[in-house]
Amino acid sequence: MLSAVSFTPMSSAADAQIMTVEDLTTLFDYSYWANAGLRDVLSHVTTEQFTQPVAGSYGSIRNTMVHMLSAEWGWLERCGGAPRGPALNAQDYPTVTALFDRWRHVEASVREFLSTLRDDDLGRVVEFAIGGGPRQSMALGQLLHHAAIHGVHHRGQVALLLRTLGHVPGNFDILLYYPHRSAVSTSPWLAARH
Repeated sequence: MLSAVSFTPMSSAADAQIMTVEDLTTLFDYSYWANAGLRDVLSHVTTEQFTQPVAGSYGSIRNTMVHMLSAEWGWLERCGGAPRGPALNAQDYPTVTALFDRWRHVEASVREFLSTLRDDDLGRVVEFAIGGGPRQSMALGQLLHHAAIHGVHHRGQVALLLRTLGHVPGNFDILLYYPHRSAVSTSPWLAARH
């Protein structure tokens, strides 16, 4: 269960944030770009392959992907964004389409939340608990940074699982994202396709 959000301004120069809202927006953009590439590969797996038990922390490709989505949404809620409620249940996402339909909603919520922030907001302290664990506190910017990069690890897991099922996931390295981002922002044709 997620706990209420409490914001407290950071008080010392040592606590000043080292990232900006633009940095976070770039990290989330990268994550959504990588997810889109993964979605393209996942669209070629059967429903059985998507849900079948395989090695890995979460037991299936679907379960791993639902964990990624649930965690991203949970961190957004902890930071003061759109409420998620309880952790998402993998059984509620029987297909790749069902999963990514929900993810589009969460992506829109993340983008909306980021659009409301100023760089000064990132230093505010957010109090939270994970599950029934102890209360913790961390700067809003650090929590959003975690939320943005959390999926990198799990995309790697899914890529490996896809390979074991005979699918080639491709490369989702951020080094490939940056030229894509530059091309989209400078090319009217690519921007229209983005």
